[in-house]
Amino acid sequence: MTSEQLLAEIREANLTYLMLAQTLIRQDKAEAVFRLGMNEDSADLLASLSSAQVLKLASRNTLLCSFRMDDSLVWSLLTNHNTPRKVGNEATNALHANILMASRVSEVL
Repeated sequence: MTSEQLLAEIREANLTYLMLAQTLIRQDKAEAVFRLGMNEDSADLLASLSSAQVLKLASRNTLLCSFRMDDSLVWSLLTNHNTPRKVGNEATNALHANILMASRVSEVL
């Protein structure tokens, strides 16, 4: 993949993320804040952007979204790979990972 192709992929990911975020925020702001892991002020700002502003913002060379799972425990639980304590099933691991991520969202708010 060339550098230009990589930048095009980043811009496309940015546009997709911003459009998804706006849709989620406009449908249910409280749920969007939780799912996107952002504060209400950021959600309000994103929801108020015009199409031209979204396109301009998406055209940046930096990825605008980020992984919320910066913790190896959460990754292990979500992938069932090297979990510290083998739990009975995938559903329990996913639930545990969701609880951990949800607790981190409250820190943002």
